[in-house]
Amino acid sequence: MDQITGLFVEGMGAAAATSRILTQLQGRIFGLLYLSPGPVTLDEITDELQQSKSNVSVSVRGLVDWQLVRRVRVPGSRKDHYEAATDFWRVMQEMLERRFRWNLRQVVAAAEETGQAIAASTTRGPDATERAAFISRRMTSLRDFFTAVDVGLGGFSRGEAFAPQPLQRAVVRVPVEDGRPAPVRGAARRGRRR
Repeated sequence: MDQITGLFVEGMGAAAATSRILTQLQGRIFGLLYLSPGPVTLDEITDELQQSKSNVSVSVRGLVDWQLVRRVRVPGSRKDHYEAATDFWRVMQEMLERRFRWNLRQVVAAAEETGQAIAASTTRGPDATERAAFISRRMTSLRDFFTAVDVGLGGFSRGEAFAPQPLQRAVVRVPVEDGRPAPVRGAARRGRRR
């Protein structure tokens, strides 16, 4: 591997290692394939990166799953060959959908389930009622914010503009030191108490 390719390969490995999406080896493999003028075999990747074939094979499968790398057939060869994706918009859509939006939906589901549990709760008394109201407000704020982010990311992945207004309406302030909740921004416009 020449010096310039090596520099890029190592840089992609470092970037991948801190992404929490890909491993360092996956970043290095992507970097190598991206700067390769044609499809590359698993053996060639193994030799260039000086890694075991099993590690490279597992990493390549992960990259194929993320649609960062695709398997291609080369006429006259029985080996699988790989090349890097170059449609970065499609790659970003895949990552947004599979990584971030899935996590956002988990938060929304947890908030909704907690809200339903509060509504079904039979605990009575002033302390329990106050606590239930507090938790309900928190769950509503959390659900509204993460739903707005999810909708915004969905639009962004379709190429639509990401409008900040739904997020701004859903933002709440962190409670002040004395433990009382701070007023919700924009609450008067939505009919909530201040």
